[in-house]
Amino acid sequence: MTRLYIATAANFFFPGLGWLILGQKRALGLLWLLGMIALTFVETSLKVAAPDLYWPMFGAVFAINTAFAIDTYLTARGAR
Repeated sequence: MTRLYIATAANFFFPGLGWLILGQKRALGLLWLLGMIALTFVETSLKVAAPDLYWPMFGAVFAINTAFAIDTYLTARGAR
């Protein structure tokens, strides 16, 4: 159960990492993790270059990360 919660939290903060922790969707998890690292770089650069776009981008990434966490939790619970 602890691993489920760790994977869920990991997928919220670093989408894809939770799948790697669970040992599921490994290739997809790795691609998501690399993509989200790149997106984080863009998001932080946007704060300086276009501050009006930072908060909408932050909100979009927050929604995506929440969906990843929910998907991880529900999928892992159903896999038992």
